[in-house]
Formats: sequence, C-alpha cells, structure tokens
Amino acid sequence: METTKTDLLVVGSGIVGLACAYAGLRQGLTVQVIDRDPFCVGASIRNFGFVTVTGQGSGATWRRARRSRDIWATVAPLAGIPIEHTGLLLLAQRQQAESVLQELLLTEEGEQLEWLAPTQLQERAPHLAHAHIRGALYSPHELRIEARHTIERLRQWLATQGVQFRMEQTVHQVATGRVVCGASVYRAERVVVCPGPDIRSLFPDVFARYQTQQCQLQMLRVRPPQGYQLGSGVMSDLSLVRYRGYRELPGSQMLEDRLRLECPSELHHGIHLIVVQSADGSLVVGDSHHYGAAMPPFASAQVDTLILAEMQRLLCLGSYQVEERWTGIYPSGNTDAFIETVLPGVQLMSVTSGTGMSTAFALAEECLTGKETI
Repeated sequence: METTKTDLLVVGSGIVGLACAYAGLRQGLTVQVIDRDPFCVGASIRNFGFVTVTGQGSGATWRRARRSRDIWATVAPLAGIPIEHTGLLLLAQRQQAESVLQELLLTEEGEQLEWLAPTQLQERAPHLAHAHIRGALYSPHELRIEARHTIERLRQWLATQGVQFRMEQTVHQVATGRVVCGASVYRAERVVVCPGPDIRSLFPDVFARYQTQQCQLQMLRVRPPQGYQLGSGVMSDLSLVRYRGYRELPGSQMLEDRLRLECPSELHHGIHLIVVQSADGSLVVGDSHHYGAAMPPFASAQVDTLILAEMQRLLCLGSYQVEERWTGIYPSGNTDAFIETVLPGVQLMSVTSGTGMSTAFALAEECLTGKETI
C-alpha cells in the first residue's frame, strides 16, 4: 500500500524527531512522522526534562542550547506543557570548583551569569546556603519541564497543527523518496531519520564512524519533607567534570584531580548531580553514566546510594523517601551531535551527548535549513 506523498517524512518520535517535525511545520511543509512504538518509551521521557544552556560545550552546542531554550519557551505554553521552574544554581563545595565557575564568568558563555557569595546565596536560596558551600553560580537560562509527560503532549499538539503520525509502524527500509514499513510504502520529497538510541537498525555504519555506543544512566524520584521548595535546578562539583563547557576551562583539571582523591567511586560510575523539582513537590535526582555496545537492564544499588549521598551533601534534607528508580539509554559518540546525508534526500540526525532535550530544536532547524545556529 502506498500513501500520498508528503514533503517531509521523519522516522522517530523522540524529541529529535518531534523537533524536526516542528521545524518542518515552521517552513510550511507537509509532515509525517513514523515510529514503531504506540508512544515514546525511550530516552526522551527518561531524563530530567532540564533544558540546560550553561555548561554546554562552547560554540555550536551552546548556541543550539540557547536557541532551543527559546523555542521551548514559545512552544511549551502552546502545547499545554507547564514550565515547572527556571534557572540553575551550581553550588561550589571545593575551592577548585569555585575557581572553575569564576573562570566561566570571564567567557562569552558566562556573560549573563551571576556569582553568589555565601551571604548572597543566603538571601537568594537560604535552604541551600549550608556552611560547606563556598558560593554558587546562578544561570537564568535553564527551564524545566516534566519529560515523561512533555513528549506525548508535544506530539498531540503537533498533530493538531497538521503533522500526521504513523505510530506502531516499524521501518524496514529507507531509500531516496520512500520509507518501507511492512506492506506500506510512505513517499516523501525528503526523509530525516532520528532513531534515538537504536544505533544498529538503520545506517549503523554512520554511527560506527562516530564511534557511537550506548550510555546507560540511573535516576531516582525522591520525596523531600513536605513543603520543601527547590526553586531552581541544582548541580554539584561533580557536574563540572562531566559537562564539556566546564571541562574546557583551565581549572577543571585541578578539580578533577581533587575529585579523584575524594570521590573515586563517583567518577568511576560517571556520577554527577542534577536535582530538579516536579509539580507534586518530588525531586528528580541523578545520574550515572556507563558505556558499552549494549547495556544490561539492571540498576546498581551502589550507584543509587552514591547519587543519594551527593544529593544529601548539597541539599541536607532532614528526611526523604525514594519513590521511583529507573534507567535510561542514549547514544554517545565522539561529537555532541551530527547530521549526515546518507542518501540523496535522506539525512540521519542524532544527538550523541545526552543533550537532546537541550539542543534538538536548534539542531532540527539546522538540518532543514542548512544554516548554522547563530
């Protein structure tokens, strides 16, 4: 069975695929999206929902994050997606971490950021101004949405705007101008493949060129004391050796050296702390990073314990209860993201750095327009 030809056909309905559909609509194209699942079940719903600008790698990735953040701010209210909170506080526990954050303030990416000394932190966020915190860097750019609900709401809204979704359709072949799903053939002027963590089914040779493997993370949902208000996203010293925007700074190596002495297990498991808050008051906490060609579906109690201990070092909650635990998988390669023309009229687009929620909208614009984000 052949369907009516469309302008743009997107394979994959995670955040990268939906961002591509949105970019197509903005250009006035007719758009179809194909996905093998009835709804999103992958990395796009298993993350913090924290659209992060500060800390992204300088240059293209940081610019994409800034642009994507602005698009989220526009699209979220239209799609009925609540913005739970905005901003980011990076709490410095060590002198070396403070030095890295001070260095960031001197860069182009640090122009709109603000250093809060302990007295200023006490005024701005007294619940975080603990005696061992040397100060905090505040970023106004970030916004937080509930990932597990956002993707489906975005998909439903795009459908009201004219995007046609073909769910529960497994793609078997992609060729110039057509996509084959069993007995159905979908035709399009242009095809963009956005396969998320599936790096083997379609164009595996391209993923291999980018040395792409799977990265598995562990996350938790925690219930803090009643009435606790986080106020903004929070990160710790460990984040400064994970995010490329901090690792690029001169002082990052001294911080990593100290962390290797004090936190060897956390670094071994790729742990860095992010805490964000949901509308029901619960906290989403994580995460860890383990890499391989394929990942076992088992979560480590030791890793959860390390994550929760770092949470307590920053938040000093009087009590808390773990309500949920889960794992996620995303593709990780030797570049933050790539767009490859794999056949005439067919492009493969992948975010290979765990930054899809933060950069996908801008990356999709680049894919369809051929112009870099400025």
